[in-house]
Amino acid sequence: MNQQVLDPGEQKCIDDIAEHGCHILKVFDADGDQPNFAYSVGFPVGVGQPEVLVYGLKLDLMQSMIDELYRQCAAGLQMADSLKVENLIDGQECILKFCNDRAAIEEYLGWALWYHRSQRGKDVDQFYQIVWPGAVNGLYPWDRGVSQEVIDAQPALYEGWTVQ
Repeated sequence: MNQQVLDPGEQKCIDDIAEHGCHILKVFDADGDQPNFAYSVGFPVGVGQPEVLVYGLKLDLMQSMIDELYRQCAAGLQMADSLKVENLIDGQECILKFCNDRAAIEEYLGWALWYHRSQRGKDVDQFYQIVWPGAVNGLYPWDRGVSQEVIDAQPALYEGWTVQ
């Protein structure tokens, strides 16, 4: 087998998956033009379920949401489209939305693609987007009366998303 040389970030990703079951990438736009997001690498290995992604909140909060979802999956939660999940954000239910848009996968799950292709010989063909409600009125992006800020903070990768 051809031994590849890994950079420190790649090695940390592999080590985190081996030790903790997943690695979490936190992505921010320094210019502030796009919302921050975070996503998992390793859910298929650690809990036998698709990767997850969440948008538009503080980076550490999004990491804790993914960590908590991982814990729930390890305890038996089976992710499904439109499943309501408690305890990801205090006092609010989040909803999982199934995504299999190839353009979204290529655009947003780069490290997951690298890991699964290079380390497992597999591709990523689906993930779940964690959708959160607005803090003021508890409305989700698809609800009538939701604020534009809630919609803008979490682009809908699950509804015919295309590269802009």
